Amino acid sequence: MKTAAIPSIRVEPALREQLEQVLAEGESLSAFVEASVRAQVQRRQQQAEFVARGMASLDAVRQGAPTLTLDESMQALKRRIAAARVRAAGQAPA
Repeated sequence: MKTAAIPSIRVEPALREQLEQVLAEGESLSAFVEASVRAQVQRRQQQAEFVARGMASLDAVRQGAPTLTLDESMQALKRRIAAARVRAAGQAPA
């Protein structure tokens, strides 16, 4: 598979200087830009999936799917938090 180039962009010298200051040792500007672009693509994909799930849930409710009351939702969340705390306590180093 051939690789493709991302268009170069012009930035203010101050931004370029900030960017160079945060590069890890041995990290190139190109590697930083590629990692940043990958992370942003992943974030946008996750956001689109989140919105799609929300829209599907809304459609399901509009079609009569059962819903929970506020109290039922809060109790379910509290049970999940309590279970997570128990799991975390069991995994804590001695």
